[in-house]
Amino acid sequence: MLRQRLPFTSTVTLAMLALAVATGTLWQAAEDHAAYPFVAYGLPSLEAGRWWTMLTGPFFAVIPWYYLPMAGSFALFAGFAEWKLGTRRAIAVTIGGQLVSVLVATQFLALCRNSGWLWAERVAGSLDVGFSGGALAAVAVASATLRPPWALRLRAGLCVYAGVAIVYVGTLADLVHFFALLLALPLGKRLVGAKRAPSAGPNLREWRLFAVAGLLLLTVAEVVMFLVPGNGPFGSTEGVSLSAPELGVLVVLVVPMLNGLRKGGRVAWRWAVALSAFVTLQGLAVATLVGLADVFGGDYDTEGLTLFFVDNLLWTVELVVLIAARHAFRVPSRRRLRRHAQGPGPALARTLLGRHGGSTLSWMTTWPRNTYFVREDGRSYLAYRQHAGVAVALGDPIAPDGTAAATVTEFTTMCENSGLVPCVFSATEATVAATRELGWQHVQVAEDNVLDLEGLEFRGKAWQDVRSALNKAAKQEIDFRLVRLADQPEPILAQVRALSEEWMAGKAMPEMGFTLGGLDEAMDPATRVGLAVDAEGTVHGVTSWLPVHTGAGTIGGWTLDVMRRSAHGFRPVMEFLIASACLAFREEGARFVSLSGAPLARSSGFPARPVDRVLESLGRVMEPYYGFRSLHAFKAKFQPRHVPLYLAFRDEADLPRIGLALSRAYLPDVRLRELAKLVSSSRAR
Repeated sequence: MLRQRLPFTSTVTLAMLALAVATGTLWQAAEDHAAYPFVAYGLPSLEAGRWWTMLTGPFFAVIPWYYLPMAGSFALFAGFAEWKLGTRRAIAVTIGGQLVSVLVATQFLALCRNSGWLWAERVAGSLDVGFSGGALAAVAVASATLRPPWALRLRAGLCVYAGVAIVYVGTLADLVHFFALLLALPLGKRLVGAKRAPSAGPNLREWRLFAVAGLLLLTVAEVVMFLVPGNGPFGSTEGVSLSAPELGVLVVLVVPMLNGLRKGGRVAWRWAVALSAFVTLQGLAVATLVGLADVFGGDYDTEGLTLFFVDNLLWTVELVVLIAARHAFRVPSRRRLRRHAQGPGPALARTLLGRHGGSTLSWMTTWPRNTYFVREDGRSYLAYRQHAGVAVALGDPIAPDGTAAATVTEFTTMCENSGLVPCVFSATEATVAATRELGWQHVQVAEDNVLDLEGLEFRGKAWQDVRSALNKAAKQEIDFRLVRLADQPEPILAQVRALSEEWMAGKAMPEMGFTLGGLDEAMDPATRVGLAVDAEGTVHGVTSWLPVHTGAGTIGGWTLDVMRRSAHGFRPVMEFLIASACLAFREEGARFVSLSGAPLARSSGFPARPVDRVLESLGRVMEPYYGFRSLHAFKAKFQPRHVPLYLAFRDEADLPRIGLALSRAYLPDVRLRELAKLVSSSRAR
């Protein structure tokens, strides 16, 4: 299958391994073989007329253990390019990139070797093997097929690698890699035929990525100089690299800085500016001393100082980037964020929801524990919960017609300025369309089950279970009451609490929240509650219904939330309660009811995307504890129409954090260790 999909990559990789075995270079260094000069490329080979080394060299590695990174990186990079570009174009880019990068590197050395540049004289006489130049050129070109911000992330990683290698190590292979990326990156979009988008300048995330990539490059360079001392284009790292204690201090300082800069933290930016400025001033001080030594005829090591000044120049560039990108680092400290976290409460949310209307889940935005983002004009909002550095917005924006996209855009800006990852959970198609304009992705996470009440009649074979429940309830003198739970007498409330406790006692995991309410939410006077009560006053089942506002203060429908039944009572009580509520709401003028959507459940199978497969697996794990899929199948007997609900997110890199945030939103009082134990125990069954 893989060989059919990636014939070029698989053929070349197998050829590398076969030749390694046939020639013995898999267990003996190729450079120790007498034939090495006749298969390795480099300036000596080309000057001797051994042009074929350009074709033979890519299939070998210098020493045996190099085969693992060489063949592995080729399979990864060239395979990715072949997957994205197609076989023919990948062949052209990979082979062309290898030949051109080697030729340019050797010609560069030929021009520089007699200039007195010691590094060029030394490297000009070396030979090398490997297909890494072509592989890097291929992945650089294929990066143009990726959507933002993945293209920039991949290119930043490639540039960090090539920059550190050529400046601080400087072998022939590093020079080939440098020219491969230097030539391929600018030509990527043209070679893959991608349309050039109008340039609007880097956004906040891109500025942050530039700063992080620069600081990461400089830190990795210091680690490389300490672990792998070399003699690169700008001199030896000896005398320039940090000592072990100094390197330890640098790493301890930089690691939290990188995380803070990634989030746009103001404090991290200040520390990064201070560090870059300190190194820059150190370079200026040394330059001043060197100038004075020139005036007074002092002695100093010119070659060692060259690398020192190059290193300081890179820190100066990082300082310039940080200053130019200062607008991207305005996220205050956590303490200050908590101090200013107070915002409008549920009262404003209910007012705006009644005025503009919302989706079938919108009443849940008025529940406790929600935080509210309100636009500057005060006419629209998004409710969200903040966990694990993620702002999980619940449902569609509550906004006047035509302003939902603007609300999501401003919410995203707020999140970026607060160091939060934005996402919208249980959004409808309308909100997904608005986020798609921002370049976001989406995945279906549930299905809303909507039942239209106009003309609803429980006739036909499909409604047999529902009719039977209504008829049996009448025979057993079980009445339906549609009430406000808070107004009920204490004996009724005590029975409702007992039903809920009985239901929870059979669960291995605690009651969930976020989009699943409990008795506290059912006590809200705006919520209607359906009770199944027999002639003796025994409560057999409970349902709660949330209002669905459709604008201008009207309630157009109701959403099912709480479902509790007695294990020893009237068996088809849920069918009875739901059917009776539908008839009662229709009499009051409601147009529809929503039976709500069960998380991680849907009527059709999950697509083949990796994120969908993860959701499918998670749904199977959670089923024994909460029965979401069984509940979804139960609701199907009411013949609802299915409305997809989605998770909208910026890109796949945010998904691990979003998954953690959702688990905390649904189970805020459960520790991750306890959740992991329950999940592992379910897999062991």
